[in-house]
Amino acid sequence: MVSSREELKQYSLRELGAPVLEINVDDDQLQDRIDEALDYWRQYHWDGIEKVYLKQKVNASEIILTSSVAASFHLDEHVVGATSGAQARVAREVSRESSGTTLLVKEMVGTFQPGENLIAETSGTTGIVASATVGNYDKKYFELNDLVYGVTRVLPFSQASSSKSLFDLQYQLRLNDLYDLTSTSLIYYKTVMSHIAMLDLELNGHPIFRFNRMQNRLYIDMNWNSDVALGDFVVIECYRVLDPNEFSKVWNEPWLKHYVTALFKRQWGTNLKKFGGLTLPGGVTLDGQTMYDEANTEITDLKDELQNKAAPLDFFMG
Repeated sequence: MVSSREELKQYSLRELGAPVLEINVDDDQLQDRIDEALDYWRQYHWDGIEKVYLKQKVNASEIILTSSVAASFHLDEHVVGATSGAQARVAREVSRESSGTTLLVKEMVGTFQPGENLIAETSGTTGIVASATVGNYDKKYFELNDLVYGVTRVLPFSQASSSKSLFDLQYQLRLNDLYDLTSTSLIYYKTVMSHIAMLDLELNGHPIFRFNRMQNRLYIDMNWNSDVALGDFVVIECYRVLDPNEFSKVWNEPWLKHYVTALFKRQWGTNLKKFGGLTLPGGVTLDGQTMYDEANTEITDLKDELQNKAAPLDFFMG
């Protein structure tokens, strides 16, 4: 049972003949080939990725002060950096306010410099800036984990789409028309719900987003000032690769073990090709080219097995 990166390396080396044979491959080269195999496995193998739902909090920008005067600043008043000229508006998140040395702000323009005086235009409160961090509310995007390979959907998050109050239309339909499922037809309910879904799509639409995993940034094209509030959560439907450090069974996956072994073999052949035709003591001749060609054939067959004989995944952006 292979359960770690080191065990996978040793398994593949034994497959190639170690310790009976000396495998002429440097350890750094072996680690690079394992990384290469993991990247390919994650992109094409059906067990290399999973659908998950992640929540992202809409957070404010933060200005850290050198003294505990953050609570003295008034909500919605403008603050200005005396040296940098940077500006922001004092804000408040859901269940979170400025306190201690942490001042929550939004609509930040410019860059606050450490050591400069921070001046409030209305209250006249001052403080000295220690550092400043821009929140995703001002960035207009969410930073996702490196393990996220693609995003398929951003779930509706506005109050209008998530509300299920007493006066909500869908709530009233369920209350008045589906009080007894044993004697009520679902045909009417299905028809009405389909019509409501069409109206919601035409009038409200779905959140438009952009994501590229080379950036790890999820841009949502919306009016951030009116569509979300500080402290709200956005739910993201996405595909995330399995982390082998968390799920050790990844290292024992049969296709991955065979692919790593083939990559090791090709690397070994690549190294030996540099000494092609060299005759060793005893009349042994090195033939790295044959080993390289055999490994390439094995790699091609394994890729064909994975890409053409595996279950397809849903389309995702990433």
